[in-house]
Amino acid sequence: MSLKAVVTGGGSGIGLAAATLLAERGMKVACLDLNPPGEPFIGIKADVTDDASVRTAVAEAAERLGGIDVLVNNAGIGAQGTVEDNPDSEWHQVFDVNVVGMVRVARAALPYLRRSEHAAIVNTCSIAATAGLPQRALYSATKGAVLSLTLAMAADHIREGIRVNCVNPGTADTPWVGRLLDAAPDPEAERAALNARQPMGRLVSAEEVAAAIAYLAGPEAGATTGTALAVDGGMQGLRLRPTS
Repeated sequence: MSLKAVVTGGGSGIGLAAATLLAERGMKVACLDLNPPGEPFIGIKADVTDDASVRTAVAEAAERLGGIDVLVNNAGIGAQGTVEDNPDSEWHQVFDVNVVGMVRVARAALPYLRRSEHAAIVNTCSIAATAGLPQRALYSATKGAVLSLTLAMAADHIREGIRVNCVNPGTADTPWVGRLLDAAPDPEAERAALNARQPMGRLVSAEEVAAAIAYLAGPEAGATTGTALAVDGGMQGLRLRPTS
């Protein structure tokens, strides 16, 4: 029997890559997004900042899938600046999407996950949770919260048979990063700087992050919970000597 997965933010970037890979591995996948994709997925419109929207969308996904075994909590937005640069309204907005949004979706999915013999939640976190990045104060704060939330959820739900982990991508080549590069005074120089920041010398691909999500979501990771899996080209753990 194929597993049933719900992926938030499944319309593009890491979410779409994860949904695609899970489907290729035999899972039935529902994508929740403001602009959900179509076939081969079950696309359901949902706004993670609206609890009623989330509950309705998750219930529809469970009904159409025939249950929920896997939740990929991926929906998120970015922010730039130091603590001086973002107004209170933006702090509330980004936390509402990146942190409370995950809470809303997990809360709605838990009754279905409890009925699964293979229940897993994978949260999309970030290198920003474990390394100090310039001009990312607000974004980093939300991802630090996601890392702590992942650990707390893993502790709360382990005895219910629900595993909870997160992936920590480095800078990934996604539509959001593409928009940041397009807005830079010198997009080519900015891309080169982002590439150089990661020890492997390039951005992480959405497909590489998706592979980590699929592993943590799958039966092969049955003994893994409360873990943050870095997919960052060595950015967090390596300290290389300069080449010149």
